[in-house]
Amino acid sequence: MTRSKVISGLKPILFTLPAMVPFVLFWLAPLLYVLYLSFTEWDFMSPEKTFVGLQNYADLFSNPAFYKALRVTVLFCAGSVLPIIMLGLGLALLMNRKLKGSALYQVLLFSPWVTPTVAVSIVWSWIYEPEVGLANTVLDVLGLEKIGWLQDPKWALVGVLLVTIWKSVGWAMIFYLVALRNVPSDLLEAGDLDGASAGQKFFRITLPLISPTTLFLFVVQLISALQAYDQINVLTQGGPSGSTRTLLYLYYQSAFESFQIGEASSVAVVLVIICMLLSVFSFGVSRRTTHYQ
Repeated sequence: MTRSKVISGLKPILFTLPAMVPFVLFWLAPLLYVLYLSFTEWDFMSPEKTFVGLQNYADLFSNPAFYKALRVTVLFCAGSVLPIIMLGLGLALLMNRKLKGSALYQVLLFSPWVTPTVAVSIVWSWIYEPEVGLANTVLDVLGLEKIGWLQDPKWALVGVLLVTIWKSVGWAMIFYLVALRNVPSDLLEAGDLDGASAGQKFFRITLPLISPTTLFLFVVQLISALQAYDQINVLTQGGPSGSTRTLLYLYYQSAFESFQIGEASSVAVVLVIICMLLSVFSFGVSRRTTHYQ
């Protein structure tokens, strides 16, 4: 009987083992190793690592570049996540009306998402070209002053954000489109019978019922924004004057340009902690704002 209980207790572990092995090997173990490196001084080449304790964190939190990168990261997250969700929902509402040719429009809007970010960024770097690029050509035709999209610190982050939003908005639209089509029609009909306006039905019926999709998109896009690298590297390399250098790009520069692995690891640990805190906060808020059917 005791042996049978032991076997029954081991069954859940055996079932989860195939998933736990890659989790431990490719996520938990590297994370713990990075945490260890954050307490050392290492140049990526010497065979020995010097233990320095919390010195890397002390240097990081006293470095003005860290706070500037943190500010850029916050602006990048807010400037990409919210527009992607809002525009994705707006496009989904439009496509849900079953307009003629909507299937083609959906394919065109979704196609940037399946296109490699590097390729997309290279094309946009041509669009942003100061003299002959499409963006400034359009501004010139409209009689507006040309903009140094990637050369001006005031506009560089905006240029990167436009690329990020353009690439991801179609992806958000597809999720919202599925969510909208799963809203029970009888609830909308009940709203009509009660004399509810289109706005009232949207805010009191549709929006609460698609809130799980909104939560999913918010968390995924937030993590994606914190991990944004390709478009920044191709378009601006963190410049000009650090105006597009996020925490992740600061990590890259510290690790692979300055070869300060301990300092870079401390940035990575801080970034992971920020991701965890934001995720916990998002799910905590969702308990009161998310409604499941």
